[in-house]
Amino acid sequence: MKWALLSVWDKTGIIELAKELIGSGFSIMSSGGTGKALAQAGIKFTEVSNYTGFPEMMDGRVKTLHPKVHGGLLGRRQIDDAVMAKHGINRIDLLVVNLYPFEAKSEQGMDLDNLIEFIDVGGPAMIRAAAKNYKDVAVVVDPADYPLVSDALKQGDIPPDLKLSLAKKAFGRTAAYDASISNYLYRIGTDFPETFTVQYTHGRMLRYGENPHQKAAVYGSRGIAGTEPFQGKQMSYNNYLDLNAAVALSREFDETAAVIVKHNNPCGVATGDLLLDAYITARSVDPESAYGSVVALNREIDRAVAEELAKTFVEVVAAPSFSADARAILKKKENMRVLLVPLKVEADEVRTIDGGALVQRTPPRQEHWKVITDRDPTADELRALQLAWKVCKHTRSNTIIFADQHRTLGIGAGQMSRVDAAKIAIQKACAPLTGSAVASDAFLPFPDTLEVAAKAGATALVQPGGSIRDEEVIAAANRHHMAMVFTGVRHFRH
Repeated sequence: MKWALLSVWDKTGIIELAKELIGSGFSIMSSGGTGKALAQAGIKFTEVSNYTGFPEMMDGRVKTLHPKVHGGLLGRRQIDDAVMAKHGINRIDLLVVNLYPFEAKSEQGMDLDNLIEFIDVGGPAMIRAAAKNYKDVAVVVDPADYPLVSDALKQGDIPPDLKLSLAKKAFGRTAAYDASISNYLYRIGTDFPETFTVQYTHGRMLRYGENPHQKAAVYGSRGIAGTEPFQGKQMSYNNYLDLNAAVALSREFDETAAVIVKHNNPCGVATGDLLLDAYITARSVDPESAYGSVVALNREIDRAVAEELAKTFVEVVAAPSFSADARAILKKKENMRVLLVPLKVEADEVRTIDGGALVQRTPPRQEHWKVITDRDPTADELRALQLAWKVCKHTRSNTIIFADQHRTLGIGAGQMSRVDAAKIAIQKACAPLTGSAVASDAFLPFPDTLEVAAKAGATALVQPGGSIRDEEVIAAANRHHMAMVFTGVRHFRH
């Protein structure tokens, strides 16, 4: 006789699966809430406590932690048959378990005494036992896999390769579950745990890494990491990095905006009443760099925008939605990767270094813009400063951004010297900088960068402030009749 043990918190699909199991000749064992659901559906099963001869106790804390359960999961066929028979242990051929929702409950602000009750003990123990004995026992931890099991049983039995696949997923689930508990408890009384455990799912191989000789994969089922094109070639390692940068910057704008990124830095950013105008303007900031770029737009792409995108070589385009006409037009560009912008995922930033990782969290922080020069910025200058500052936050340090009210004019990114960043921004400017605004991601340690910007025509500047030579920089701004604003927040981006 074949036995299946069902014990699930999430009852999705369990009744349908149970019916399939009975139809395939299984007897079912269950307990607790799962047993009640089966009984209400008229499905016959054996209560675990009747099988073990030991009652469920301690408000359900102890019900499957028994040798007759774990012996049935761990018993090796043809090796442990005699001892199983001696102790009346049934072979359990299929285990279906999903766990108490600790992760979800821990995000609801529940007090620790109540949250502790959502730490599953019996479930992980059974999952690990069954997964260890995967050659003889199939273990299912995800309702999404029920159809796979049902289809296999209709063909006669669950094949070895599927059992191994299910076991891998089972160990992955218990690892993630234990990690969430460990991280939560370790964080009590501190911002970051002494031991930090992270797990990502949905791993997919990429063609290669940053360069063809490097191997790479992407992990994640949400946000940018979980997003795949609905059209075009497979995403590359660099595509994901650039898309992440482009979408992050596009989210800074409430107004219609277009962001063009190349090698993880913006090469053109613009706003406009119409998305078409914003995109054309952003592209014209640096058309050479825009060739082979990643484009993020924060409004639906219509026919007109799609036609404009199709005129040049764009590696990736992402937007919240696409009209039917736009999809038809972009479909003709077979290699262009086209994606929907996903919902933002709030999470710590994790970056690996030799021997470990750096973990960073960006809490909500209110900037305090303060005019510190004799002259206030005009309304037009203020809008230009705001645009430049948004772009500055998402550009590699050291960075200097020149902008007007609607677009970036010149971008100097990733320089060791802030003055050199300003000179590069001026050199690459797409239009005269007279009357422009300029942003610096960190404070100006000397007046030299401001002097270079003023000579180029900038009339307003925004920076964090905080240098020991702030007074010298303020004095230089006043000499040039520049308006300068301190934000109080630095935006290094390494």
